[in-house]
Amino acid sequence: MRFGDWPHGVTRFVMVFWAAIALALVPQAVSAQDAAEAPAAEAAPAEGAAAAGDAAPVAGGYEPLGPEWIKGQPTAGGWDVQDQFSPIGETASGLHFGLMWVMGIICIFVLGLLLWVVVRYRRGANPTPSKTTHNTFIEVVWTLVPVLILVGIAVPSISLLSDQYESPPKDAVTIKVTGYQWYWGYGYPDNGGFEVISNMLPEDEAKAKGLPALLAVDNRLVVPVDTPLRIQTTAADVIHSFAVPSLWFKIDAVPGRLNERLLTIEEPGIYYGQCSELCGARHGYMPIAVEALPRDQWEAWVRSQPGGTVGDEAEAAPAAPAADASAAEGEEAAAENAGGAETAAATN
Repeated sequence: MRFGDWPHGVTRFVMVFWAAIALALVPQAVSAQDAAEAPAAEAAPAEGAAAAGDAAPVAGGYEPLGPEWIKGQPTAGGWDVQDQFSPIGETASGLHFGLMWVMGIICIFVLGLLLWVVVRYRRGANPTPSKTTHNTFIEVVWTLVPVLILVGIAVPSISLLSDQYESPPKDAVTIKVTGYQWYWGYGYPDNGGFEVISNMLPEDEAKAKGLPALLAVDNRLVVPVDTPLRIQTTAADVIHSFAVPSLWFKIDAVPGRLNERLLTIEEPGIYYGQCSELCGARHGYMPIAVEALPRDQWEAWVRSQPGGTVGDEAEAAPAAPAADASAAEGEEAAAENAGGAETAAATN
């Protein structure tokens, strides 16, 4: 370069230098603008959600049920089975009442025969007793009638047993119940794998909340109504038994074994049960509290749990890191372009 041309060279170098600086600063400015706009974008949906929540606070949200929702619990002086709130419970309850009528009629009939024999064939009314040894008709009747009664009872009984061991459908919600000494753990493997630990509330705290003492717990087993539930039970130490009378549900929890049964709850509410297998010193302090909610409220409760997901949310979650990776690749490309511009400027 000749001495007279140096002003042109300096001017070209300055222009390239400032161009390189501009290229280096543009990605940072864009990132800063995006970061400034992101909180505003997040704030807008939050405000919209708050407005929607004010309009409908219950729809799609979780609200713990109060004591007015208790439907299944033992009652003082009760002499019958609890009201049933599951399809299998209604069937079993109907069979129970039917058998009570059959037993009552048979008892009254037999008592009537005894009284008739005592009065009709007493010594004063029948001084010369009959010497009859066989009566074919009576023998056939008292053999055939009991057989028919037992067959009539066996048919619905076997059907009920079969229904109780029906396999849950593929779309059933899986809940793993684990018995500990002396509390329960409820896992949700289909919804993120989180576990809820349930302990009995102190008596004074339960009464203060209007809940039944020795039955109320700190964390309930929350499930959706009108949804097939796949209840799987196991135990960490000794044999326990997960039993809820108002749902006609009872299944043992055995260490090293996974038992499974289908359960469907028909109405929202709170249903209480207890461990029904002698499991140690505090066996009587292992209550069970099932809280059944409409599906949308149950899903809201699942999302409020650590790691809780519903449906395909777990599969959609990795999309965000992929987007971050794409942004990072874009920033690296911009940095490489800026570096190339600086190198070109230095060369010139």
